[in-house]
Amino acid sequence: MTETNRTLVIMAKAPRLGSVKTRLAGNLSLRAVTELYGCLLNDTISLAQSLDRIDVAIMCPESDVEELSRVVPKTIRIVPQTGEGLAAGLDSVFAHFAASGKQSVIAFNSDSPHLPASALKKAFDLLEADDIVVGPTHDGGYFLVGAKVSHANLFTREGMGTTNALEALLTQARALGLSIQLTDPFYDIDVEGDLNRLAAELRFAPSRAPRTAKWLKEWERAQEDLRTSAGDL
Repeated sequence: MTETNRTLVIMAKAPRLGSVKTRLAGNLSLRAVTELYGCLLNDTISLAQSLDRIDVAIMCPESDVEELSRVVPKTIRIVPQTGEGLAAGLDSVFAHFAASGKQSVIAFNSDSPHLPASALKKAFDLLEADDIVVGPTHDGGYFLVGAKVSHANLFTREGMGTTNALEALLTQARALGLSIQLTDPFYDIDVEGDLNRLAAELRFAPSRAPRTAKWLKEWERAQEDLRTSAGDL
């Protein structure tokens, strides 16, 4: 592992049927959702590994460690979180990786592989001058959060709702007296509209997330074949 003072931790799950991207299950089969998530995760890892002088790790539920170890590069350290749920996972990221107080640590979701690498570098740069950095999503959540030390009570189970997660985090950070920097807003892949937007973008720039772009192209072709077959009946 490269000796740096910056660590990017991907919040991941094992690509298991029924356990990932469940809000897409109304539009895709469980198998398709699981395949898609595997592509998003692997493209996210590639994005993280493209950054210079930044260590990369994965934080996941303890039950997912063994399965993830079979599908991600051996060079990526996988660390089990303490406790259940996203709030516990985020607490675990900073308790584990920022314990020394010498690391700038960013927790990054596993479904924004289309984020420009420069945006992640900028997030680390912003963190140099403030206590936390947050990357807002357009739906009221956030796609990354960074800190240099672990802050007790920064993340709460009640603050993980899709539409109010960002405001809950910012409110808690202000209550703790922490200085905050926000990155430019971005989007992750939660619902059908997000997926359609990503598919449209990757048609023109597949290199941003090549595995996901290939999967989406094949999926769209299959959907078109189904529509053509239905029209022939």
